[in-house]
Amino acid sequence: MGKNSLKARCEALYAQYNHPGLIHPDPLEIVRTFPAKADREIVALIASSLAYGRVRIILKSTQTVLQHMNPSPKTFVMTGSYPQFKSIFKGFRHRFTSAEDIATLMAGIQHALQAYGSLEACFTAHDVPTAPTILPGLQGLLHTLRDTTDQIPASLLPDPEKGSAMKRANLFMRWMVRHDEVDPGGWDGVSPARLIIPLDTHIFRVSRALGLTERKAADLKTALEITRALRGICPEDPIRYDFALSRPGISDIQLLY
Repeated sequence: MGKNSLKARCEALYAQYNHPGLIHPDPLEIVRTFPAKADREIVALIASSLAYGRVRIILKSTQTVLQHMNPSPKTFVMTGSYPQFKSIFKGFRHRFTSAEDIATLMAGIQHALQAYGSLEACFTAHDVPTAPTILPGLQGLLHTLRDTTDQIPASLLPDPEKGSAMKRANLFMRWMVRHDEVDPGGWDGVSPARLIIPLDTHIFRVSRALGLTERKAADLKTALEITRALRGICPEDPIRYDFALSRPGISDIQLLY
């Protein structure tokens, strides 16, 4: 498929699907309700970390966690302790994620905020702006979040050394870096040109249908290959099409041929 033809098809999907009215049901709708960047980045991390399983359960679980953190998630994180977090979230369960896991994530966020002031500053401290992608900064942020007494399970927060696509971590980055009708942004110092596609099973199948990859595994190497292909048609914002690509079914994609 030629570059111009691929761009035209992706732009057609973007025009059709990249609208706020099509966000529901998606945890992004919760993230967008927090105007302060300091709160939004914490909410985005929690919502993206829980973004596995059925979407309505994801929404319910995210809302259950956040109801304890209002009106300011940052204040909640900074004034609590692991034992308090564990007590507050007692009884919480989201598939593989337990109350102890959520408490450990809160402790990890607190650790990052105490060390750097914000999740954005933590990312920036580890980032290499000349690198082709945000991978160095994202790996540093994830290592900092996981650098707590108790290990955060990979089912909640990916281990950057394992080679997975890190779909939910890259989804978090998309929400915080991109700014358009759908993505709220906030991290203005990070270029969207360096983002990595949040690769899940659906995006993997769609990407293969569009000829963006021929790889067989939905891993980090595949995510980077798809991202390079998208950068070829939109160098300044390759993940521009992610939300739109995640909306239609595979049959809708094939109709664009």
